[in-house]
Amino acid sequence: MADLHVPINREIGGIAGQIASELRDAVRHGRLTPGTRLPATRDLAADLRVSRGVVVEAYEQLVAEGFLVSRVGSGTQVAPTAAHRAEPPPGGQDRAPYYGHRPTSPDLGFFPRERWLAAVRHVLATMPGDALDYGDPGGVPELREELAGYLRRVRAADVRPENLVVVGGVAQGLSLILRVLAGPGRLRLAVEDPGSHRQLPLLRRAGADLVRLPVDDQGADVAALRARRADAALVTPAHQFPTGVVLSPARRAELMAWARDGDRMILEDDYDAEFRFDRDPVGCLQGLAPDRVILSGSVSKALAPGLRLGWVVAPAHLAEAVRRARGELDLGSPVIEQYALAHFLRTGGYDKHLRRMRREYRRRRDALVEALARELPEIRVRGIEAGLHVYLELPEGWDEDRVAEAATKLGLAAEPVGLMRSGDGPPAIVVGFARLPARRAAETIRELGTVLSGRR
Repeated sequence: MADLHVPINREIGGIAGQIASELRDAVRHGRLTPGTRLPATRDLAADLRVSRGVVVEAYEQLVAEGFLVSRVGSGTQVAPTAAHRAEPPPGGQDRAPYYGHRPTSPDLGFFPRERWLAAVRHVLATMPGDALDYGDPGGVPELREELAGYLRRVRAADVRPENLVVVGGVAQGLSLILRVLAGPGRLRLAVEDPGSHRQLPLLRRAGADLVRLPVDDQGADVAALRARRADAALVTPAHQFPTGVVLSPARRAELMAWARDGDRMILEDDYDAEFRFDRDPVGCLQGLAPDRVILSGSVSKALAPGLRLGWVVAPAHLAEAVRRARGELDLGSPVIEQYALAHFLRTGGYDKHLRRMRREYRRRRDALVEALARELPEIRVRGIEAGLHVYLELPEGWDEDRVAEAATKLGLAAEPVGLMRSGDGPPAIVVGFARLPARRAAETIRELGTVLSGRR
């Protein structure tokens, strides 16, 4: 068992983060080699004169990142592949390369590598050989069963395995849905304004003619929707992007009435539904009107976008049409990953991972919001009750492009809202906090305040 030199600075706080950072650097630079057994959390806590919970948090962080492995009876060791991990950026700064570029991205360092590896091993040891053949393009039955149960339990969805189709993420799901709804023609689709500008080319290519739907502090403006003569509407009711607004109960009822009155469909992107911090859970719209709502979701925020695993829940006849369209497109998703996700859901690993990430992301959000209030009080912070980003309303006259550029240079994932709306509006930017460690928030926002001081 290795003795460890772990210097910490008690004056700046964030002790767990400091311990994790020191151990991470020790692994990267070869001071801790693969297979080295670390002290028990209780022993290291005593050596450092900190609480055991602080050391547990640091170890858990490094296990999630893949630097350490922890097994009952074997203690905590440096992972066999840890020595091959990438070195930090020059100068030791964990900024832009670490934080990423999209404000909506999760921290992929927390991907549960050990638990996912255990799920894959279990699948490869137990699945029959013919399961590796071309399967149902709608998804393997085991995953559809587990996802249906999860969505009923967590999202209050009205779903059975037969009306759920496994797809390669929300983007592919929306593309398939629109191709089915539009048929050989075009579909007039209402999209939120402001909204995700990256989706628009995909939606048009899939057969949609887009009309913009204003969003206010209650969510999508259904009164305006009635004047748009749309055949369908794409909404993000759980946590609207980018404003962070939750669709109000009154608007939910109005939206259901709009769909039923005109034989229209609602496309529900269950965006950021997994991560809520200061409010009660909000059930999906699909559970209120399963005949009028098509629900899309994925594991991109909860686990990793690179898994390319998502789902579409639709009325039976549309679900079958989406399933056929998926088969015509690419014959379905990779089966090993599907079986692994089914195992992860069935054994409780997915729920456990989400609980842990909610705690971590809340800590990071709080650190960012507190730093903004202290260093840039003239900026109004919105949309913080859920999700992985905040919506920052800038003072009148500020240039949102320049503010976003300054934030990006400091390592923040930031974008101007002007890219996301069809017309003019108050200056605002979107900032992601998922990849901003809590220990870095104060310094980063202090530096941003210094850069922006001439614009106050």
